[in-house]
Amino acid sequence: MDELLERVKRLDADYVMQTYRRLPVAFVRGRGTRMWDSSGNEYLDMVGGLGVTVLGHCHPAVTEAICAQASRLIHTTNLYYVESQAELAKMLVERTFPGAKCFFANSGAEANEGALKLARKHHLDKGVARSKVVCLTGAFHGRTLATLSATGQPLKWAPFSPVVPGFVHVPPNDRDALSEAVDDQTAAVILEPVQGESGVHVLDESFLRAAREACDRVGAILIADEVQSGMGRTGTFYAMERSGVTADVVTIAKGLANGVPAAAFLARGEFGDVLTQGDHGTTFGGGFLTCEAARATLSAILDGDFVSNAEKVGSALDGRLRSMMDDIPAISEVRGRGLMLAVQLDRDVAHDVVLRCMEKGVLVNDVSPGVVRMLPALILTEQEAMTAADALEQALVELTN
Repeated sequence: MDELLERVKRLDADYVMQTYRRLPVAFVRGRGTRMWDSSGNEYLDMVGGLGVTVLGHCHPAVTEAICAQASRLIHTTNLYYVESQAELAKMLVERTFPGAKCFFANSGAEANEGALKLARKHHLDKGVARSKVVCLTGAFHGRTLATLSATGQPLKWAPFSPVVPGFVHVPPNDRDALSEAVDDQTAAVILEPVQGESGVHVLDESFLRAAREACDRVGAILIADEVQSGMGRTGTFYAMERSGVTADVVTIAKGLANGVPAAAFLARGEFGDVLTQGDHGTTFGGGFLTCEAARATLSAILDGDFVSNAEKVGSALDGRLRSMMDDIPAISEVRGRGLMLAVQLDRDVAHDVVLRCMEKGVLVNDVSPGVVRMLPALILTEQEAMTAADALEQALVELTN
């Protein structure tokens, strides 16, 4: 019996709110794409902390940055200047919108919340109060009341109704519905270029262009939620880049600091000056430790070949997953881009698939009852990708044939 796991399970049951359906494992160590549990078993990690550990576990540069900063100074608040915050802002702005401004937060929900506040205040500053935000069905933008209201998944916000008024939802890739919804009362359109939590749905480039055109027509702000799809995951630094469409505000989080809680929203042009002193704030956002971890992560991504590797290995993995469809009828679709992939099943066995893959030493994620998702580190090799695909194939054969 794994005594550590059993002790942790008891403590969790007694003292932690039971909001998660945890898998029966406790990890104690990680390196690169691998993790080891409390019994010493090794796993290939295709979950990546839900898209967070873009450089893999315990990347040397990030670990060194964290340890060095922790020995000097961890926290002071934004009452004072923070050198690493200013340096990180420069790096992000120059890669995203030269001449823009950014605000640092702690999570994707906070980044999206800030972006929505910015949109409302922009219109108020123009003398016309607007509160309507057009969102997409299936979208996920966070779990605060406002971002939950923007989330196009009623099951997630129903227990906390009534939601914040002003949020309307249209089907993804429906240009006519989008154009009709965006009117002169619209403050913003918020969308994920690749919807992650609904099962990895890629928005059409024509739809992204339609969103840009609709916002331009009425003076609304276009917000790109790149919390999960950014930082190189889809084979470009931002998923939006493939379409040639430029958003007004971009939100990022997850992979920004390779596991240390970090987030930001960046606004271009005049939008970067909308929020002024007292309009928005955070105690922890943009702190020393976070920003040093983020600088190390961002430097590695910008200076290395991680983004191109995500494109290359992701394409190979996508092809391997699609090849399974001939022999495994339970696979109805393979979706995604780069190393943000999902396998759609024709039955609700995704959780069983996750458990079977764990038995084979591979970690995958059941993002919904019928969808298995993969969000591995960008350092994943093609051989590792094939190992994961083999385990998934075996699990599906055992469960569905």
